[in-house]
Amino acid sequence: MIDAVGNPQSLFILGGTSDIALATAEQYAAQRPLRIILAARPEEAELQEAAAERLRKTGSTVTTLSFEATDPDTHGDVVDKAFADGDIDVTLVAFGVQGDNEKGWTDPKAARLVAEVNYVAPISLGVHLANKLRKQGHGHIVMMASPAGERARRSNFVYGSSKAGADVFYTGLTYALADAGVKVTVVRPNFVKTKLTEGMKPAPMAQTPQQVGAAIIDAVRKGKESIWVPVQMRWVMTVLRHLPRAIFRRLPF
Repeated sequence: MIDAVGNPQSLFILGGTSDIALATAEQYAAQRPLRIILAARPEEAELQEAAAERLRKTGSTVTTLSFEATDPDTHGDVVDKAFADGDIDVTLVAFGVQGDNEKGWTDPKAARLVAEVNYVAPISLGVHLANKLRKQGHGHIVMMASPAGERARRSNFVYGSSKAGADVFYTGLTYALADAGVKVTVVRPNFVKTKLTEGMKPAPMAQTPQQVGAAIIDAVRKGKESIWVPVQMRWVMTVLRHLPRAIFRRLPF
């Protein structure tokens, strides 16, 4: 159970090499050691083990699972294994692919990969997690969304469309799971300096994984259903969302 000051005893990370998720785990573990389950793609096994060793240095107990986002038939088994040793207090859904936007709207395979990893897999896992947590009677899901899902932009509408779908699903889960004592937080961070964005030009108000991790911990503690990181992004996107199309499409992004 999450204690009175908001610290969990157990943490399940889907996307076990995510810079944001690992920064969140380290900040939680700085308060007290916890049981951590990392799930990542088979090809990331070395990176995941390095992340596990990093977290074990905090005194936490860390186990790893192999997880393939593009194989929905295995998702139930991954979730079952994560819950096999006891209740899970906080789950971070923190995996995704950026993809190449130009290839994404001209190459069906590239478009399908983005959709499968960023949209289909989070929904499939969300259903499995929701079923587990309803039976458990408590817990918190944190889903990493993106401002890119707020309005289609020429530069990243393939990625944005996948994030928009997942955002709506997990926002709906906040309502569906409320009576079961389960909370859901949708996180919409601005540009974050991570492996996913390596080589890209940082946007204004760019964040670090540590900043986003601190915001996630605060949101879980306060039971928030959605957050923007930084908070100013909420108002930026409110303005952009309501700009006339003729003006919006001329903006340099």
